[in-house]
Amino acid sequence: MARITNTVFWGILLTGLMLIVTVGAEARKKPRRVQSQPVVSVRLSDNDARRFSYFYLEAVRQQEKGNYAAAFDLLRHCLEINPSSAETYFLLSSYYVELGQDSTVLSCMERAAALSPTNNNYQERLGQTYIKIGDYAKATQVYEQLAAANAGSPDVLTVLLQLYQQDKNYQGMIDVLHRLEMIDGPSEDITLSRMRVYSKQGKKKEEYRELCNLARQHPNDYNYRVMIGNWLLQNGKEKEALNEYHAVLKKEPDHIMAQMSLLDYYKAQGMDSLVKAQTESLLMSDKTENESKIILLRQVISENEKYQGDSTEVLNLFARLLDKPQKNSDIAELCAAYMSLKQMPEDTVNAAFERVLDIAPDNAGIRLELLQSVWKTKDYDRIIQLSKTGVEYNPDNMGFYYFLGLAHSMKDEKDESLDAFRRGVSQINSDSNPALVSDFYEIMGDLLHEKGFMQEAFAAYDSCLQWKPDNIPCLNNYAYYLSLLGKDLPKAEQMSYRTVKAEPNSSTYLDTYAWILFMQGRYEEARIYIDQAVRNDTTHSAVITEHAGDIYYKNNEPEKALEYWQKALDMADEDDDCALLQRKIKLKKYIEK
Repeated sequence: MARITNTVFWGILLTGLMLIVTVGAEARKKPRRVQSQPVVSVRLSDNDARRFSYFYLEAVRQQEKGNYAAAFDLLRHCLEINPSSAETYFLLSSYYVELGQDSTVLSCMERAAALSPTNNNYQERLGQTYIKIGDYAKATQVYEQLAAANAGSPDVLTVLLQLYQQDKNYQGMIDVLHRLEMIDGPSEDITLSRMRVYSKQGKKKEEYRELCNLARQHPNDYNYRVMIGNWLLQNGKEKEALNEYHAVLKKEPDHIMAQMSLLDYYKAQGMDSLVKAQTESLLMSDKTENESKIILLRQVISENEKYQGDSTEVLNLFARLLDKPQKNSDIAELCAAYMSLKQMPEDTVNAAFERVLDIAPDNAGIRLELLQSVWKTKDYDRIIQLSKTGVEYNPDNMGFYYFLGLAHSMKDEKDESLDAFRRGVSQINSDSNPALVSDFYEIMGDLLHEKGFMQEAFAAYDSCLQWKPDNIPCLNNYAYYLSLLGKDLPKAEQMSYRTVKAEPNSSTYLDTYAWILFMQGRYEEARIYIDQAVRNDTTHSAVITEHAGDIYYKNNEPEKALEYWQKALDMADEDDDCALLQRKIKLKKYIEK
């Protein structure tokens, strides 16, 4: 909804002002300016002219090659030959900017501009330098000179307008706006900017006159009549404002801007019943843009929450809106967000997510939220279906491959799971989330190990750790599987030790570290860590208990070992292969696999 105080042109002016103020605030303390010397043009001998030309061109050549130190020295030498070279001062100023020598930058630019007063580039750079150090008065003088020399340049006038605004020189702003109008012709932006200046000056009559002139210039554009009404409403003339709105609506009953302004009028007058009726009328109108409907709905929700109203009224309003054909999914998304806010049942919120996806199946954010919710239900077939559709519409989103792979894995469909993760890693790019990529490779490594592809599994673990060196589960599994093969045990020990340092009470990580020490023949150290693993084991793991027996046997405590082996056998599941464990118990000694 347009408003007379919210225009593109005024936004540009405010942005420009913010830049000026920011630069002034962040710059160093205003530097002590080097006193400019009187401009004296030096006439060079033919020999000095040739020397200057040679060294200057060489400086430019070195600068283009990126040899900035050499170029800097050559330029300073050029000034020794010809201290009246404006172009040399100009080039040197950029180097002093990089060196942070603001006072020298200013001195160079003042010299360059004085030596070549008709060079607009030099003058503009000088003006910018004054702005940077916060000397807006001198910057204004420079830009006024530039404006005089470049009467048809709106860019220069725009900066000048910002400078007058910074100085709160409202008459100067009016003058610049007039000059801009002479160049570009009358426009809404200039008129509204001039109105804003008059408002700052407290000149209400002039402000209103400008707006009326704009409406007269565009008699068939009723937006300007509405803007007059808005101005009247903001200035306490409610009756006149209402007359303007009614006049527009009499000629164009479906004029949305007038309808929205009429709603503001009702709110200002406290006419709650009319506010409600007007809001619903606007929401149900096909001519109201979705963006405006979202604003209205947010206002309805805010009011309902503020006064602890009945949420069913809001939900019924959403239902009526969503019964109509939707241009996009914005309203459906807001409905789902409102349901989440009201902590409605998860299946109800999920149904709202589904409605969003019916309208916009490529909405990756909503689909991922739905997947996270459905995951709790363990409906893996549903997760697979949602993920596959997500991959179709958003093939570069790794999240859908992740859910797809995990769901197949939970169904013990290893080939399908591995395929999903492989397709997912093919989407990796420089912007990918390192933690997510690391998880992909970690799970791939586990799947490849389960399928017996050891080298491929270790390669996947290596990739995992390249993306996230502290991926603790990967470090543990990688180390443990190496120990089972008796390979790279020093590397396995280092990785496993990091997991124990990260989670010193994890029975799994303590067991892995103890087993690696055992495989290295360091039995006493292994016993220390396996004891900790057993103490922290809340899962009654048969593997940890069997390892404890093996380690105690190698520490010359066969009776304790036998006790642990028997416990491990009792803990084992029915489908576990316990043949080796049973042989240990029968023979009462450790047997290698």
